[in-house]
Amino acid sequence: MGIRIGTSGWRYPEWRCDFYPRGLQQRLELQFLSRRLDTVEINGSFFGLRKPTDYKSWFERTPDDFVFAVKGHREITHIKRLRDVREDVSDFFASGVLDLGRKLGPILWQLPPTLPWRPERLAAFLELLPGPPVRHALEIRHPGWDNPDLVGQLTSAGVSLVVAESGGRWPEPTSLTTDFVYVRLHGDQEPYVSAYSDAALDRWAARIREWSVDRDVFVYLDNTMRGAAPHDAVALASRLN
Repeated sequence: MGIRIGTSGWRYPEWRCDFYPRGLQQRLELQFLSRRLDTVEINGSFFGLRKPTDYKSWFERTPDDFVFAVKGHREITHIKRLRDVREDVSDFFASGVLDLGRKLGPILWQLPPTLPWRPERLAAFLELLPGPPVRHALEIRHPGWDNPDLVGQLTSAGVSLVVAESGGRWPEPTSLTTDFVYVRLHGDQEPYVSAYSDAALDRWAARIREWSVDRDVFVYLDNTMRGAAPHDAVALASRLN
């Protein structure tokens, strides 16, 4: 099965003159990253609906075998908290997401840490999601969601429960609920900040190899704030090539 390693987003001031060469124009940063890694999360789609021209541009600027994960709009997950979101889900997918075609990876739905366990609300939301070939992954952040009923619900729906590491700040579930694994590495000490040690990367590489025997695996480094994410992603990918 396939393994893809990338980062959560690609436009960060801290990456310039570090991961990105000095003098590289900002519009060329995605091209640069896509020649070092084979996937990335689109984070801008969380903060606001993008335009079809954005997705078309990203598609055209990356290699044929590149894949984008797309983060679901916060209007759905954080503002309306999965309630009465039929029109919002429709608008999200109409904004150009599906135009990525063969380069479309999983859709990431990140829930807020203030949303308690709501199984009925989740069930209604899952029914709104387009089915295969579109894949979906759910990241939980309230401890009430870390329970066997959620695992069963996502398994039945064919939705991946995100395997996340956050230094214990949020739940870190490990249950595999579908035919692919979606991993978000926020930092094993301080979320968004901590760089991964060689030993930590070795530990994750071993887990990823085990999962990849019978599943596709998507891994995104989200320790972006001090510029560690792209370096850790390249280092992790080198262990798995």
